[in-house]
Amino acid sequence: MIVEEIMSKEPVRIKDNDFVTHARQKMRDHYLRGLPVVNESNRVIGILTDQDILNITSTRSNVTVGGYARECPTITPDMDIIRSAQLLVEAKQNRIPVVASTTDKTCVGLLSIMDILNNIHPTTKSPKTVGKIMTTNVFTCHPDDSITKIWLQMIEYDYTGLPVVSHKNEMMGIITRRDIIRSGYARTGLREAHGTNPSESTTVEKVMSTPAYTISQDTPISKAIEMMLHYDTGRVSVVNGTKLIGIVDRRDVLRACLIGTGLEVM
Repeated sequence: MIVEEIMSKEPVRIKDNDFVTHARQKMRDHYLRGLPVVNESNRVIGILTDQDILNITSTRSNVTVGGYARECPTITPDMDIIRSAQLLVEAKQNRIPVVASTTDKTCVGLLSIMDILNNIHPTTKSPKTVGKIMTTNVFTCHPDDSITKIWLQMIEYDYTGLPVVSHKNEMMGIITRRDIIRSGYARTGLREAHGTNPSESTTVEKVMSTPAYTISQDTPISKAIEMMLHYDTGRVSVVNGTKLIGIVDRRDVLRACLIGTGLEVM
């Protein structure tokens, strides 16, 4: 199977000379996690992610997108999807613009990890359960934490989402970059960012997504993929009863699906 068969065609995109405020609004309006950045000729400059939106600390309205676009690997419509999966994992990207060819950088589509996961399966050499691939040292937050605190942690550590747990480590929900952008709190202001004006800060419980999507460590990787696709979520929490013990994200399961293909990514 090739990229053209599974990519999103005519994706929402942003021009490099558009304002960041416009990009942020597009992400909110279209419920997006990333936007291809193109020039006036529709040639790909890069990708603007929800993390980049969180990283932009200026509140000025005249900041343009171009300087914040991330470079990305070249993916073309005729590329095999396994090779494209390897490129996404290596680039640590969840979506990448598709260009017409290696020499023609016209944007013709957008390929996401979810597109690929919807069309591939674990191999016979893939780990069998999520317990084999989950991250156990999980950074969490509490419902009474401030959005400002979580926003800064997402920026510093490049987290896409954090499980929300009670003070007894019981799963309650999840907060993601997209939740913050969609709620309108992806903005800065030095006073708020440094906690000097806490009265203006909103707490996690007002923005987080519920219910928490959870699985056990014995769940097959294929079932974790099914859950991610069904709920359109980038990660699922691994629990023992109600206690959080790990987390698995879309790159973890995609990396597992590449084992045995000859294109493994460590």
